[in-house]
Amino acid sequence: MDTKKAGKKVVSFIRKYFKQAGKKMAVVGVSGGLDSALTLVLCVRALGRQNVLAVLLPSSSNSKKDQKDAKKLAKKLKVKTVHSDIEPALYTFGWLSENRIGRANLSARIRMAVLYSLAHKYDGLVVGTGNKSELLLGYFTKHGDGGADILPIGGLYKTEVKQLAARVGIPKRILAKPPSPALWVGQTAEGELGFSYEEADKILRALEKRTPLPVLRRKFGKKQADAVCQHMRANKHKTLLAPICKF
Repeated sequence: MDTKKAGKKVVSFIRKYFKQAGKKMAVVGVSGGLDSALTLVLCVRALGRQNVLAVLLPSSSNSKKDQKDAKKLAKKLKVKTVHSDIEPALYTFGWLSENRIGRANLSARIRMAVLYSLAHKYDGLVVGTGNKSELLLGYFTKHGDGGADILPIGGLYKTEVKQLAARVGIPKRILAKPPSPALWVGQTAEGELGFSYEEADKILRALEKRTPLPVLRRKFGKKQADAVCQHMRANKHKTLLAPICKF
């Protein structure tokens, strides 16, 4: 991938979309992770720092290190910052989040609700931070981190996100972190998925070229190929509008 061209394309995409929508303020949830860091930087380049709001929404599962990195990046970029711990809201809905996955999904949806409230307050748009790998695998919370008005890096595989992030100067401490939604303590994306993004991206690229499953199994191994395809099948509903009974 030509990272220079990719960066320019994403910046142009953001600028054009905001102009068409008649909006100026980009509302970005910033976690201290790679995807949100890159998204924040690209929004600043596209719209100017005065038109970007960095929103930090930590809970007890977010490390102090991640929160510190998110604050440092926002300060470096000189963008307006909103910080709000979502733990009190999670406590309010405690009876709905008694298991780990329930709490994780609720956390993501609370954050989405806050981001949209802020977008309304500032007459802006919610900028999602999902990448192409996560979108294809369905590795996001429906109506949570999957809820956004625009997905600037949604056309970049996770491995490409890392390349572009390095080019635009994302701090090495963020680049080096294991990918994680941080929805529970110790969670890592690759540990939960059962394969690395590097492995997944190779298979996803092959699928994009309509490579048959038997060929994928021979090339990448049956276990990995089947795991990636299973994630895509199981989570397909996340990428579609709710079905409507037609008359």
